[in-house]
Parts: sequence; C-alpha cells; structure tokens
Amino acid sequence: MSDFKQNYFVHESSYVDEGTSIGEGTKIWHFSHILSGTTIGQRCNIGQNVVLGPDVKVGNGCKIQNNVSVYKGVTLEDNVFCGPSMVFTNVFNPRAHVYRMDEARDTRVCEGASLGANCTIVCGVTIGAYAMVGAGAVVTKDVPAHALVFGSPARVRGWVCECGEKLDDTLGCHACNKSYTRNDVTGLVRTK
Repeated sequence: MSDFKQNYFVHESSYVDEGTSIGEGTKIWHFSHILSGTTIGQRCNIGQNVVLGPDVKVGNGCKIQNNVSVYKGVTLEDNVFCGPSMVFTNVFNPRAHVYRMDEARDTRVCEGASLGANCTIVCGVTIGAYAMVGAGAVVTKDVPAHALVFGSPARVRGWVCECGEKLDDTLGCHACNKSYTRNDVTGLVRTK
C-alpha cells in the first residue's frame, strides 16, 4: 500500500523513519530508506534504492536518481540533480576498525547544481550554484558557481548557464541569452 500523507508519495517497499519531514508533492520510489532527522523539501523525486540520512537536508525540487546514498553532513539546496549511482563520502580517511563518524566533514551542494552519474564527491567540499560535475568525475576540492568540471581529479573545463548549456567565450548563453561575469572568488555571476 502506498502512503499519501500530507500530499507526498512513498512506495510501499520504502521505509521512512520517525522524525522526518517530507514536503508536498515529493515522490519516494522503490526500496528507498529515509532516516530520522532528514528533511526533504517540496516536489522532490527520490529514485529507487536511495538512502537519505540521518539528519540530511534536501531542498525543494531536487532529483536524486537511483542508487544514491546521501549521508549525514550533506546539504542539498533547491533544484539539485544527483545522477544515478553518484557517491558522497562523509569521512576523509575511513577505517573499518577505527570510529571516525565524529570526524565527518560537511558537504554542500548549492542551488541548481548537477552531479553526473557515477561521480564521487569527497566530503568537505562545496559545489557552487548551477555548477555541473561530469559523469565519473572525482571532486576533491570546492567547485565554483557555474563551473563545468570533469576528470579525476575534477578540474574546471568551462562554464555553464543556469539552463545547463555551455557558455561561449564571452560567457554568454546561445540558448537563453543570459550572460555572466567572472568573480574570482565565487565563480560566475549573472549580469543579464
């Protein structure tokens, strides 16, 4: 039987622990587990075999594709896309025989960012607003706003618009006509 409490959907094969908050219009699909203390915004789509939490924050309009685990210390702002089987780490130097969960490093994915399939986000980094991380990339340091990064380790290879298209050399978008200027600290800032 499916759960339609508070105008969200949870597939009957999924578990939602006590002490969670799920926004209106959110859908949680097959075999997923939402742990206590986790907050999910409105209109999110949580794919199959996803684990969130404990104590994870997911903004409005996020899409988390199949086979993604979002661990304690990760914050996803609004409209973040997590591609299939991408990975977040939460401890920098884990050992099975050494307890280090008190050393977990916070990770933030800012508004509108996209994380490609099978990429790895090493804990303690910030992915800037509307950045795009390519499939299979290994992110080991902060990613500026609107940066296109890929490779292992991931490096800035270009810049992308809010709409997701690659920007030209003048930092303009041919698809939606937005334009940007470079900020050496944060990445790009939209000017039009």
